[in-house]
Amino acid sequence: MSNVSAAAAASKTPATISKTKGMTQVALFMALIFLMAFTPFLGYIPLGFTRATIIHIPVIIGALLLGPKKGALLGLAFGLTSFINNTMNPTVTSFVFTPFYSLGEYSGGIGSVIICFVPRILVGVVPFFVYRFVKKLSKTDKVSVPGLALAGVAGALTNTLLVMNLIFLFFRDAYASANGVASNAVYGFILSIIGMNGVPEAIVAGILTVLIGKVLLNKNVRSKLGF
Repeated sequence: MSNVSAAAAASKTPATISKTKGMTQVALFMALIFLMAFTPFLGYIPLGFTRATIIHIPVIIGALLLGPKKGALLGLAFGLTSFINNTMNPTVTSFVFTPFYSLGEYSGGIGSVIICFVPRILVGVVPFFVYRFVKKLSKTDKVSVPGLALAGVAGALTNTLLVMNLIFLFFRDAYASANGVASNAVYGFILSIIGMNGVPEAIVAGILTVLIGKVLLNKNVRSKLGF
């Protein structure tokens, strides 16, 4: 038995251990994303015409800690929760996020899948490069507070701006009809949502990313947590 145990221990190379640890870290962030998504009025806050969200926060933090590849996986999980929510618990505009929901003559399609997943995946990529760029400019080894703030804002705006503009691209008339807006005024309506919903989300994301990131990106803390 001792020989078997020794052989098993020897087979756990540094690369294997690192891969296992990385998968565990991603799984922890994904669990948090799903917990927030399916806890009423926590991850998704219904506003009638849309849903406000703070689920991009763990995606942004995860991207900063784990890198853009794993951040993209977390963004994919974010998109999946939106897909499930809009399919199982739809609002009047859920057809823009899922092909399995219709509103009268309007229904979702491939555009819905693109809107639901592509912006959310990029939420797990863009903040990493924004933070790295700002930190490179600041030429410091310490945690960059401006970098964290801009990363949080960039992640939130990546989601809002891409989602709303893709809605205009794929579902302009249907979205206008669902919200009782004239087709020629729908982009103005979209801009109002960006202003009322997207801008506050971006501000909150910037603040929370700074507060959480200052702690988790600290070298001593990262070392203790295994990041």
